[in-house]
Amino acid sequence: MNIHKTFLAAALAVTVGAIGPASAQVVGSVAELDILDGGRTANGAYLGALRVTLQDGWKTYWRAPGDAGIPPQFDWKRSTNVGSVSITWPAPDVFDQNGLQSIGYENQMVLPVEISPKNPAKPVRLKGTVDLGVCKDVCIPERLGFDHTLNAEAERNPTIAAALAKRPYSAKEARVANARCHLTPTSDGMQIEARVTMPSAGGREIAVIEPGNPELWASQTDAKRQGGTLVATSEVINASGGPFALDRSKIRITVLGANHAVDILGCSAG
Repeated sequence: MNIHKTFLAAALAVTVGAIGPASAQVVGSVAELDILDGGRTANGAYLGALRVTLQDGWKTYWRAPGDAGIPPQFDWKRSTNVGSVSITWPAPDVFDQNGLQSIGYENQMVLPVEISPKNPAKPVRLKGTVDLGVCKDVCIPERLGFDHTLNAEAERNPTIAAALAKRPYSAKEARVANARCHLTPTSDGMQIEARVTMPSAGGREIAVIEPGNPELWASQTDAKRQGGTLVATSEVINASGGPFALDRSKIRITVLGANHAVDILGCSAG
């Protein structure tokens, strides 16, 4: 069971029920995918990007999509000479969708990818699919295919560079002094209270907590400032309904502010 898909199904039902069948509103695909080339890095890896271009006003989702969406799902299995793939997620936007908070990108999503080849002397071919949820007045699923042999001689790509520049700051870059997580059992799962001591990221700060386990789901986070500390609270539940343990070292806290975003990996007991 994928709990994000369960919540998307509920959101789809609400949206479609309010305005009629999705098939009556959408004609043809609203999203296109292409692969961008960025050449090779100093360590021999290939730099590229998946660029999803949406029709005006449509949006898609971040890796932690909030209560009204599903994260992109990637299938790389048909690729050749791919050792590992590392994705950089640019800082997303926050949307209100039918009273629910969703997190993602509007009109275009560019995800830089760094690919380490199994054999550095052979070309890398990326072939597979990306499954997306896309929303405007209605929400629909999109499956986009790709088949592209990366160009090792490509020049620096300004679109990839711009997406990389939008990545969240690391904890060190954002001057995070400490991040502590207090865990309390609830009737359905576990409450996380994260206390992050850091300078403001600007304006209204929104915190996103990811439990670090795909079988676990974290509710929309309530965040507030207490002086130099941001206090963020979320409830984590298990998709299967069974008991679970939380590994604090795998909890990921992202703070989205008006000036910048901050990516914090792991928190200590507290």
